[in-house]
Formats: sequence, C-alpha cells, structure tokens
Amino acid sequence: MSCPICRTRKPRRACPALQQTICPVCCGTKRLTEIQCPDDCVYLTSAREHPAAVVKRQQEHDVAILLPTLHGLTERQHQLFFLFQSVIARHTPEGFSRLLDDDVAEAAGAVASTLETAARGVIYDHVAPSLPAQRLASELKAMLGDMQKQGVRIHDREAATVLRAIEKGARETRKIEPGDASYLTLMARLLQRNRSGAQPAAEPTRSLIIP
Repeated sequence: MSCPICRTRKPRRACPALQQTICPVCCGTKRLTEIQCPDDCVYLTSAREHPAAVVKRQQEHDVAILLPTLHGLTERQHQLFFLFQSVIARHTPEGFSRLLDDDVAEAAGAVASTLETAARGVIYDHVAPSLPAQRLASELKAMLGDMQKQGVRIHDREAATVLRAIEKGARETRKIEPGDASYLTLMARLLQRNRSGAQPAAEPTRSLIIP
C-alpha cells in the first residue's frame, strides 16, 4: 500500500484533513498548501513549535529581504501594507496569464500616483501600462473604497506611502532573489506563515478595520 498522494512512499501518518494515512514527505511539503490541516493536527502543532532548521533559515532570509521595504513605515502603515498584500495574494489574473512582480510594481505605482495627485487637490486617475497591472490596481482601489465605506479613515498620502513601499519591494527583491515573481513568492511564504499560526493573521489589521 502506498501514500494516496504521491503513490510512491509508504503511508505512516494519519491525516485528519484527508482522513487517510499519508507519507511523512507529503505531510511536510503539502501542509496548509494542498492539504487544509485542522488546527488540532499533532503534526501541524509540532511543526509550529519546532520548525526545521531549513525552514528557520528561510524565514530569517525572507525577513532580511523584506526589512528595507518596510523601513520607515509606521505601525499603522505596516498593517495597511499587509492588507494590500492580502489583496495581491488573492488576485487571479484573467485567462492563462500569471501575475508577475512587474505587474505588482506597476499597479502599486499607478494607485500611489493617483493618491498623491489627489492629496494635492487634483483628481486624475493614473493608469498602469499593462492590462494585468490595471486589473490589480482596480482591486487595490476597491479595497480602499470598501474600508472608507466601513468608516476607516485612511489618508491619501498614507496609503500612497505604503503602495510605494510595495512598488519598491516588487522591483528590488529580484536583485537578491532572481526571477520574475520572486517578490510574490516571498510574500506568499510570509502570508502562509501567518495563516499557519506563526503570527495571527487578524491581529495586524484590527486597529485599521475597526473605526
């Protein structure tokens, strides 16, 4: 009998999410990505409390890359940064295209320019050069609009500062991590850790979403 996922290795771990026994490799590599593990899973709990050395090194590496992007942001702007990032992470491009770091940089830059112009008293909608970036920019602006409808005060310059940080991160990360989606990959890992319990996902947004 083999693991029902990889169909090659021997199953040794009872998976409460799949209600099947799977191999340790699939348990470790597909946890919280392809397998939606419940919080009471003993293997998930153990991984949170005692992360492997390679995981810890990756975490430290990711944080070191992200720090220049977050430098100078206030605590409130830091929260807004991850709110924007959650929108970017959920965004699904149309057709068979995939979102790239350039799209993120262009979208963030276009929305930031629009907000900076508005802060000077001029209404002008800056448009991102590519279609994928335009669609992402629309979602970023929609998030700001939804928050304002809920009574959350976010000044144009404040949001623009955060978007400029995202633009910078999307352009600068590739200098350290080669690839056309290196920034998106890094942020996906960080957001995944929040969801896995390394840091409560709801905590950073609490002071923003409650008027």
